[in-house]
Amino acid sequence: QVQLRESGGGSVQSGGSLRLSCQASGPIYSTYCWAWFRQAPGKEREGVAAIDGDDITTYADSVKGRFTISQDSANDTLYLQMDSLKPEDTAMYYCAEDAVADDCSRSWGSATAFGDWGQGTQVTVSS
Repeated sequence: QVQLRESGGGSVQSGGSLRLSCQASGPIYSTYCWAWFRQAPGKEREGVAAIDGDDITTYADSVKGRFTISQDSANDTLYLQMDSLKPEDTAMYYCAEDAVADDCSRSWGSATAFGDWGQGTQVTVSS
């Protein structure tokens, strides 16, 4: 199974930017869904953005126009560029992979569809 490791989290003021990375090790297959989730204390884990092997992307309404998901297949790396950050974006961010999906249609919005998870990276946005 693929191993995932997130990095790039930190503390930033409202309106600032951060870029998260997720490095994969092990085999990467031609069909899959990669996604970013986030979870704040006492809150449900929610999907933020997703991308498939054809670079088709999906975003939560709360981050559309502010966040951009992308991937570098040569380096087996997933990215999340976060701009115009708000305090409500504060959470632990996780990357995940559904390795058996043809695309993200079956996986979007469902954490249980993803079999591989990173350890998470903390994002804190102050007012």
